[in-house]
Amino acid sequence: MARTTALLQMTGISKSFPGVKALDNVHFHIDEGEVVGLLGENGAGKSTLMKILSGIYTPDAGEIWLGGQKIVLRGPKDSQKAGISMIHQELNLLPHLTVAENIFIQSLPKKGVSLDKKRLFRDTQRLLDELGFDINPKTLVGELTVGAQQMVEIAKALSFQAKVIIMDEPTSAITEQETAKLFEIIRSLKAKGIAIIYISHRMEEIYEICDRVVVLRDGCNAGGGWSKELKPEQIVKMLAGREMTQIYPKRKGQPGQEVVMEVRGYTRKGFFENISFTLYKGEILGFSGLMGSGRTELMESIFGVEPVEAGELWVNGQQANIRSTRDAIAKGLAFVPEDRRQHGMIGNFTVAHNVTLATLKNIAGFLQKINFKRESEIADKYIAQLRIKTPHSDVVIANLSGGNQQKVILAKWLESNPSILILDEPTRGIDIGAKSEIYHMIQELADQGTSIIMISSELPEVLGISDRILVMANGKITGEFKREEATPEKIMLCATKGV
Repeated sequence: MARTTALLQMTGISKSFPGVKALDNVHFHIDEGEVVGLLGENGAGKSTLMKILSGIYTPDAGEIWLGGQKIVLRGPKDSQKAGISMIHQELNLLPHLTVAENIFIQSLPKKGVSLDKKRLFRDTQRLLDELGFDINPKTLVGELTVGAQQMVEIAKALSFQAKVIIMDEPTSAITEQETAKLFEIIRSLKAKGIAIIYISHRMEEIYEICDRVVVLRDGCNAGGGWSKELKPEQIVKMLAGREMTQIYPKRKGQPGQEVVMEVRGYTRKGFFENISFTLYKGEILGFSGLMGSGRTELMESIFGVEPVEAGELWVNGQQANIRSTRDAIAKGLAFVPEDRRQHGMIGNFTVAHNVTLATLKNIAGFLQKINFKRESEIADKYIAQLRIKTPHSDVVIANLSGGNQQKVILAKWLESNPSILILDEPTRGIDIGAKSEIYHMIQELADQGTSIIMISSELPEVLGISDRILVMANGKITGEFKREEATPEKIMLCATKGV
């Protein structure tokens, strides 16, 4: 019997795909004005459950009840009509259209056969005013920050009279200030009786914004409860199915004294200016700072993605003239980018193809023909070594979870045998279990002599994994700390200099 007192109730939901049972008898409910954190490691079934709720997938078994009535969702339009909206991690907006056009894209007001722009902008302004959003309806969405685009997505959801809003990793690409604003908006929506399903891997956010949590593991319910009553270690145990008292492993080795890379006066106007630092053999050098501080742009220039206007780069005691990524790879550099889907992998290629992308010349035989048997052997080696969850190496990488996609990208660069590995937000959007595995991997590589630069916006991560930390703000290095002397307060003070 359905729980008729809940606004939304999903009971006995099961869903299978060829070779895998994604959901097995899952139960979920949420009440009016409640924020429920939906947690689970990558591949736990969160996305499948929400795609069923969004009408994208049809369940093999189970029922959905909304407002005490049983509903059948045969597609996204059915879900939308029922008052269920999903804000995806990768925002679903049209950048070349205005804010108003994006919000009312499915119900644009007409005057005869023409668009009634006056009414469109008036209706949009009224909606934005009600929500307290300071956004011009006539602005092109492509000109907005990611945080502002999220507000447009929320306004769009509410234009459909949404009763339930699903937010998938909503803070993964926004600043701390925008996160604070988002939480204000969530609290105001909650006060209006709107239910929010909040998907996140960030524990601190769960405690700040969620009333209750529901945890999935391996496609099944693994527990849950009121946020204020659950300790972090209890949630971690539900997520991983094991104790995890030490997320950040203790460093076994120590960085050497040999300088493997030196940056002298690197400048790219508008992004960073007069940057100088050294990197030692076997060192994990953390780069901290707020979004827009210039960290990513600096590393892109070091790796040859973008040119620099001034400065010198020295690698292993020799000046390096890096004009392209090919030059960087030849010098022993590797770079795992921040946006893995756009820049780190080819989504419709297999795991095996992605693993060997940077080293194709090593498996090219007569007439440059790829040795696919050798390619599979290389991929299988990393699947075992990095514990990549995939049935085999011929699976398309887009079908893997985010954490496993990241491991494949790491495998691609490890196969190039780099002496210097640059990691930009290596655990963004990845679950706690996969994070811990990647931290161990980073430390093992450093212990073996690989020098690592890690950009991270997560303070606990920077503090927990780095041997030394550099802080950037407004395109300049504003602080440097050894691991033992670094504190969150010191880092934030440097990160906000001049901001």
